[in-house]
Amino acid sequence: MIYSASFSKYPVKGPVQPVLLHISDLACERDDRELFAGLAFSASGGDVVQVAGANGAGKTTLIRALAGLFGGYQGRVQWPWYQQQGQDPRQHVLYLGHRPGLRDELTARENLNWWCAVNGCSSAGIDGALALVGLAGFEDLPVQQLSAGQRRRVMLSLLWTAPRQVWLLDEPFTALDSDGVAQVEARIREHAAGGGLVVFSSHHRLDDAVRQIHLGSSEGRH
Repeated sequence: MIYSASFSKYPVKGPVQPVLLHISDLACERDDRELFAGLAFSASGGDVVQVAGANGAGKTTLIRALAGLFGGYQGRVQWPWYQQQGQDPRQHVLYLGHRPGLRDELTARENLNWWCAVNGCSSAGIDGALALVGLAGFEDLPVQQLSAGQRRRVMLSLLWTAPRQVWLLDEPFTALDSDGVAQVEARIREHAAGGGLVVFSSHHRLDDAVRQIHLGSSEGRH
């Protein structure tokens, strides 16, 4: 069962934003167990969509399906605006998994340089982004020497450097202290207000402008 709460947008300056993501009749089973079924919604620039639910409800699976990293589902995941423009949606999506996805032997700077090289974006702002998330002076340390919270911040620094309109974030607040949580919350709001779309999984609620998709229950909550 799935419940989709009503929502309001963060105010976006400029023209009405196009529909970026459209999901219809999405269903998924894992190990002969239904995770979710009948999921349908559309989201535009300026939307923030939270995927909530108990552990094992399918939050990570849904985020990975949207990112094109999991194909074991029924239904359709479409990116109407980009497809109408003849563009590859993957070039507009930033996916950050619940695991940092870093090479332990590389430094924070080297990990981010590698990410930018693979994804075709500039690495010019890396040091500034690392400083912004509290990692000034840690740029040249192998990430295996960093704490769990610092490792999380390394990848979250991409929220300030990667030029992607759509963010798919799996448990972005994991291992962060209260200051880190507040900083990421503010960045998500800023991105949405600039016309970006954010879909994130978490038990942590931002505010009433966030749409909540609650997996595993027929009753939703704001």
